[in-house]
Amino acid sequence: MKYLILGNGPTGVIAAETLRKADPAGQIIMAGSEPEPPYSRMAIPYLLEGNIDESGTYLRKTADHFARLGITQRAGRAVALDTEQKSVLFHDGGRESYDRLLVATGSRPMRPPIPGIDLPQVQTCWTLEDARAIAALAQRGSRVVQLGAGFIGCIIMQALAGRGVDLTVVEMGDRMVPRMMTPTAGTMIREWVESKGIRVRTQAGVERIDPGSAAPLAVKLTTGETLPCDLLIVAAGVVPNVSFLESTPVHVAKGVLVDDHMATSVPGIYAAGDVAEAPDLFTGAHLVSAIQPNAADQARVAALNMAGQDVKLPGVLAINVLDTLGLISSSFGQWWGTDAKDGVELADRDRHRYLSLQFQDDVLIGATSIGLTQHVGVLRGLIQNRTRLGRWKKILREDPLRFPEAYVASTQQPVTLH
Repeated sequence: MKYLILGNGPTGVIAAETLRKADPAGQIIMAGSEPEPPYSRMAIPYLLEGNIDESGTYLRKTADHFARLGITQRAGRAVALDTEQKSVLFHDGGRESYDRLLVATGSRPMRPPIPGIDLPQVQTCWTLEDARAIAALAQRGSRVVQLGAGFIGCIIMQALAGRGVDLTVVEMGDRMVPRMMTPTAGTMIREWVESKGIRVRTQAGVERIDPGSAAPLAVKLTTGETLPCDLLIVAAGVVPNVSFLESTPVHVAKGVLVDDHMATSVPGIYAAGDVAEAPDLFTGAHLVSAIQPNAADQARVAALNMAGQDVKLPGVLAINVLDTLGLISSSFGQWWGTDAKDGVELADRDRHRYLSLQFQDDVLIGATSIGLTQHVGVLRGLIQNRTRLGRWKKILREDPLRFPEAYVASTQQPVTLH
């Protein structure tokens, strides 16, 4: 059996290693589109802060790791797929055949259609090559504007703050981290960030970018304000890498549509990670969840099914844990709740603490927290296991901070003494 994996990020690496355990004799080829060894994009902020060097981003620390496992690495970016011939065409003109294919091509940064977006001082922060360019421009005291204050944007913001730049963050939403935080929580994070000396502009976009006179760039916002800067970083979100699947029978919506086996609409082809659009744990609706825990779970499930086993993914669960300049925040599941608005919210702005719990019947389906670090994983457990809370739902509505007690009471079997 010949397995071809497109992508050598965390998804591709975990899938390749899982395949090797499941099929010791199979041929495994893992293709990556960048010249560096397989690495973690999530480690790039630590690189920019100077906490690690480039080798610290590598997913496996020994140069012969994949060779020892009999996993062949191939350089190449897929540009076309022939499902009839079971072959992939790469950008260098080479082809690779397969018996089983895993699409783990991940995602790429969005570059909004803004005039001036291609100026050399405008950067994304997604690859090691990007990191090198940012490091050269973001010196201590440099004026930096960052477009986007979502999850990835906040991680980049922390790295920039660590470099001592003069930073302004521009976010189109009405709050920071709008796709993982409630309005109250997102506003509290903004207040925290501003208290650390970073300027934040919400409900604002970038209208155009021009060469400046007082600085290399003049960034005009939709609010009418113009910001002079040395560097503009675009952190406006990511989109799955699916263009090479055009004109193929592989069904693609926002990402590659897969079932609970991570199988696509074409037999023998699977997808996992940021590129996959998989069923949600609660609703069954398909969604792309571009976070590493889901990528790792999907990689294992896809690989085991590729090797002939019957393994199902329970469903995608949104999991977000963020450190914003020392303030820890998290959200799990359907943190926004349901149309019924059955939830409870507790906010202590002076102590930078916040908790929101969202219910459906007596099941916790979503949670958001700020400043809570002990036992917060319990919230994920209650949501992921769809634990029936019974009488504890009423207790939590009165005192949501008692969620650890609710977990113990609802999940532990009573002890019978004889």
